[in-house]
Amino acid sequence: MTAPTRTDAPNAPGTTARAPLAVEHVEVGYGSAPVLRDVSLAVEPGLVTTVIGPNGCGKSTLLRTMAGLLRPARGRVLLDGEPLGDLRLREVARRMTMLPQQPIAPEGLTVADLVARGRQPHQPWYRQWSRDDEEIVATEMAATGVLSLAGRAVDQLSGGQRQRAWIAMALAQRTPVVLLDEPTTHLDLAHAVEVLELVAQLRRESARTIVMVLHDIGLAARYSDRLVVVRDGAFVTAGAPAEVLTSEMLEEVFGLRARVFPDPVDGLPTVTPITRS
Repeated sequence: MTAPTRTDAPNAPGTTARAPLAVEHVEVGYGSAPVLRDVSLAVEPGLVTTVIGPNGCGKSTLLRTMAGLLRPARGRVLLDGEPLGDLRLREVARRMTMLPQQPIAPEGLTVADLVARGRQPHQPWYRQWSRDDEEIVATEMAATGVLSLAGRAVDQLSGGQRQRAWIAMALAQRTPVVLLDEPTTHLDLAHAVEVLELVAQLRRESARTIVMVLHDIGLAARYSDRLVVVRDGAFVTAGAPAEVLTSEMLEEVFGLRARVFPDPVDGLPTVTPITRS
């Protein structure tokens, strides 16, 4: 079996000095066993970067480490070139937001109230709400297609509607960096595409830097500017989807024999499974 093209060092290409978000040689674990081992990654500004890899390889752990929810045993996370651990939580929340897997809203909380929570990091103690906050909340609800659902309880929405409401809350936080951990979890294909079309629209219209974790390789190829491949807690390779998605990489990393060919309409890589190795 031919090994996929990769760098010799366990580092994803990129320059941490200009990256809006980067990790340098991080080691993260639960207890004594490391989940991530010497992983480095510099996120490209204004692009959608998606982390892919087999189940249990450390994708979500990497995203949670980037968000500051997990503290690395070694290495560091940099936000705009500054060590994340040196920043106050409120300052981090003004510059980066993360939407976890399957977020849960309090029972009966309306969409408008949920989205309004995104403004909290920007509200000083002497001013809890303003006209600007109100306008931003309305703007982001409109951008995500949930303005007409403002008075509905979040727990009464469909899966796709609920996910769009949570994304609206993340956008109302108005941070230049947005992290999305499996934003299509438990959604059918139509709703998954709906959510990822929204992500692509946000990237085009706002130039936000977006980092996602996805399981679906085909959707990751279609809605990402850059893919990062992780296996067994270590970096494998990174680059444009057409460069990263090869039959050799899929067999080595996922144990999957597959054909990879460009879509005849848009040229994006398409994966057709043959069988597991």
